[in-house]
Amino acid sequence: MTRRRPEHFHIAQLKRTYNRQTDTFTINISYETAPTKLTERTKEVAEAFGLGTDQTRQFTLYDNVNIHIRPTDIVLITGDSGSGKSALLRAIKADLGVDAADAKNIPIQQDQPIIETVGANTTQAIEALSQVGLNDAFIFLRPYSQLSDGQKHRYQTALLAASGKPFWVIDEFTSTLDRDTAKILAFNLQKQARKHGKAVIAATTHRDLLKDFAPNVHIHKRYGKEVTVHYYPKAKAVHCSLTRQMNIKQGTSADYKALSEFHYRAGRTPPTRKIFILKRKDELCGAIVYCYPSPMTFGRSRVWKGNIAQLQREISLISRVIIHPKYRSIGLGEKLVHDTLPFAGTRFVEAVAVMAKYNPFFEKAGMQKIAESKPSKYTINALKQLEALGLDTAMLGSKGYIERKLLQVGAEPIKDILIELSHHEGNVRRRIANTSNPYPRHEEFAQKIAQFNVEELVLALARFGFCVQSKAYLFWDSSK
Repeated sequence: MTRRRPEHFHIAQLKRTYNRQTDTFTINISYETAPTKLTERTKEVAEAFGLGTDQTRQFTLYDNVNIHIRPTDIVLITGDSGSGKSALLRAIKADLGVDAADAKNIPIQQDQPIIETVGANTTQAIEALSQVGLNDAFIFLRPYSQLSDGQKHRYQTALLAASGKPFWVIDEFTSTLDRDTAKILAFNLQKQARKHGKAVIAATTHRDLLKDFAPNVHIHKRYGKEVTVHYYPKAKAVHCSLTRQMNIKQGTSADYKALSEFHYRAGRTPPTRKIFILKRKDELCGAIVYCYPSPMTFGRSRVWKGNIAQLQREISLISRVIIHPKYRSIGLGEKLVHDTLPFAGTRFVEAVAVMAKYNPFFEKAGMQKIAESKPSKYTINALKQLEALGLDTAMLGSKGYIERKLLQVGAEPIKDILIELSHHEGNVRRRIANTSNPYPRHEEFAQKIAQFNVEELVLALARFGFCVQSKAYLFWDSSK
């Protein structure tokens, strides 16, 4: 009877047990290797080193290793490539069974806008994506296939959170990313897991993630069977390590313009009072713009009363808060607002923002949410009139769509609707008209609208579309 030639790689022992009562994994893994093909060179190597061509060698990766992992622990497995990290991760995942969500196995809809792929509705989707740093209106509309590597990792975190599984498993964590982005993603992943009360088990070759991942269990695997396990039951990362390298200083309009492309409203701001920027050495990471307030804003009357002169003297408006996409989800929006409010130059500061409904960073920074806007009956009537003409009012910001509709229905009926609305809605009138006079009367507005060409009318409808969005009004009083 001839002896079967051994395989090149063969698992000699794979034994694991998971005690759910004590949250203990016991791991035994070893394998053996041998040449699988005889060639002149393999025979020469065997002869030179005194090896038989059918000789096997056994390696032990884990020899009765006990690891305690609680259902809410953050676990980081580190070690060199080939040391056995992935083997351990697979063994733990197999023991967890249906309780584990593997980032590599979660189905992804490659060509659907990501806003369509998470959450039961638009509100839930925006909240879920904002929590992982994908809080950009343009990114909401992109499919997964068009995201950068860093954005894909953020999106996968959102899918893990949406999976409902108690254990999140990730191999080769951040292996393809630059180290700054890796630290940001490590911080965000552990933050989301701890927020949702889930456990994370991630494997990586990089030990520079320890501070931002803040593991409760750190497993470091060396070659052979050497493995060390350290436990930090109270570990928690409150701030990303990169934020300690950032400083806030007064900025300029050029600083705002440099970041404006990352804001869904990239156009000009109202008259500016102050600009502050967030810098990491020479890198511009964020900006906040304080402006003079609008004469009419919903919600203000609940917390402040006065004339126009007092308004301009006592209140500043936060017009823009922009964080570079690389640095989102690590609390920099909150930091920019919180640290600059006392230096705005006025006793009161207000903000009117769509994103504040989904991401409460203004409130975390110390502002108070006063109200959420709802379209008036006159605005709702104008929307219904536009829909009666065949316009999808959800598409008012889409230039090409509106241009095509104008060719079909003509410009005059739409101008008539906007002029009628102007009779009742002074604030909408001011925003739509875009006149040199910041507070136009109805007559001036009607004259301006009547002279609009197609391009100007398209922009007016886009501004109207922004006006009808539901927004939150927030207020800060320096004396409180």
